[in-house]
Amino acid sequence: MTKDMMIGVDLAKNVFQLHAASLTGHLLFRKKLSREAFRRFMAEHPPAIVVIEACGSAHYWAREMAKHGHEVKLIAPRYVKPFVKRQKNDAADAEAIVIAAQRPEMRFVEPKSAEQQGKAILFRARERLVHQRTELINALRAYLYEYGHVVPQGTRQLGRIEDILNAPNCDLPDLVREECRTLLEQIAEKTIRIEAQTGKIKKLAAEADTARRLQTIPGVGPMTALAVEAFAPPMEIFRCGRDFAAWLGLVPRQFSSGGKERLGRISKAGQTDIRKLLIVGAMSRLNWLGRQSIVKGSWLAQMLMRKPRMLVAIALANKMARTIWAMIIRKEDYRVPAEAAVI
Repeated sequence: MTKDMMIGVDLAKNVFQLHAASLTGHLLFRKKLSREAFRRFMAEHPPAIVVIEACGSAHYWAREMAKHGHEVKLIAPRYVKPFVKRQKNDAADAEAIVIAAQRPEMRFVEPKSAEQQGKAILFRARERLVHQRTELINALRAYLYEYGHVVPQGTRQLGRIEDILNAPNCDLPDLVREECRTLLEQIAEKTIRIEAQTGKIKKLAAEADTARRLQTIPGVGPMTALAVEAFAPPMEIFRCGRDFAAWLGLVPRQFSSGGKERLGRISKAGQTDIRKLLIVGAMSRLNWLGRQSIVKGSWLAQMLMRKPRMLVAIALANKMARTIWAMIIRKEDYRVPAEAAVI
């Protein structure tokens, strides 16, 4: 059956606003439905193109609509906002979703599977625990700083803090020492949970074929490999590796005008988690230990001779992103450039 109708849906927790139009833009109907009424209405409706903003629960509803034969498209909210007419309300938002989706040059978000969302939740759960532990450590350092004890940043300094608290000549009041030990117990609890989450991530990364393949790239570990599986869309939607690197925000931001090209820092316009991990992995290859494996005269060695280390790390992260795209598309393991040239 040909899908000749486009339905824009403004999602909410309990009230769903629908705006249906033909593919030429003519209004067909508007409806405001409750959650269950929306589910029944879409199950009984003939297959249509359903457009939803990529917000909370959007991927769930995309999967639900696909079960009933609808073609689902997710659109980023920032691309919908310019099409909202005057006052902002649910009906105007639903109409703007349809207008934006009918633009021929519009870009859409690929719906995620339930398994992919599960991996993303696991990844974000670990990130939340790390942030909470960092907050506790900073609070502990702040307490000690008030009494003249300066402790550097990092989890490696926890032993030093324990030595301060257990010292026989400790000048801290008993109340402060008691509170500091409570924080240390909370930090130890967070560390145990972080290690458990890390173990789950490594296990998943070892079981998945794509994640295992990505870990053959120097600078890519289980965290980065699982982040690509959890947050990246299918690589087939990108024309080349450069498009994937641009989607991650690892390309210069443009301020070009009048035919004159002006490039700035990286755009940071894409997926934050993957971009951050790729840069961290690139920096690990540029530290003292990682430099031992850099071949003299290679592209990376020449870049290090001419450019600042952080700039080289960004360029290397960009190259790693393009390598990831190529390996997933071709379903190949990583090959060292020198060895690949010989083959």
